[in-house]
Amino acid sequence: MTCCVSLSLAQAQADDPLLTNPASPTTTASAAYQARGLLVAVDQATISSDLAGRIVEMPFREGESFKKGDLLARFDCAIYQAQLAASQAAMRAAEAELSQNQQLAQLKSVGKHAVSLSAAHLAQSQAESQVYQIQVNRCRILAPFDGQVVKRRAQAYESIAPGAPLLDIVNNHHLEINLLVPSRWLSMLKPGLAFTFTPDETGTPLQARVSRLGARIDESSQTLSLSGVIETKNTTLMAGMSGTAHFSEKL
Repeated sequence: MTCCVSLSLAQAQADDPLLTNPASPTTTASAAYQARGLLVAVDQATISSDLAGRIVEMPFREGESFKKGDLLARFDCAIYQAQLAASQAAMRAAEAELSQNQQLAQLKSVGKHAVSLSAAHLAQSQAESQVYQIQVNRCRILAPFDGQVVKRRAQAYESIAPGAPLLDIVNNHHLEINLLVPSRWLSMLKPGLAFTFTPDETGTPLQARVSRLGARIDESSQTLSLSGVIETKNTTLMAGMSGTAHFSEKL
């Protein structure tokens, strides 16, 4: 009966697609301290609109690269621009009114109350102008980082609602490794620990180091999440690649 239980446990571990870890020190070195993982982009986002409006321009298509600050989307903002112009005119009028009342107050022609009201009108018009300026600024969406377009969720000339997703973007030049390792490794793992990671798609080993450990152990699988930084320069890597991490036998 004991023999059957041992064989069942060994088979379950062999079939585990996530982890390959020795059950005893006699396991071969090639299979020692291995864990499956993924390459994950540090910089990735779904770009959405803050405004309701019609898209005028979306210059980048799926797979195309862009630089930080490049225009990703532009909206028809004629209404917001007209509102901004009107608010700026009202602000100039309020400034002139305040200046005039301040001069009249020096001549004792108006009281302090009139000057205070003029100052309040100016502050109100300035605030309204700032609101419209923010809306106009939101008519142009600029890239927050260097990257590529993963997916276009909208097209030019479509009208969208506030919060509607426009683009999925990713930076494949700033990746990290996410692993799930056995929780029993916890006492031996620490930031800075070196390991290699071999993506299945390339077969080329990458030098990496542990950057941080997860905050909790998964009670069902008894695994711990681990993140690592890639030290090998490789321009062919992409987010989503999977592979195997190899840790030293001395772990």
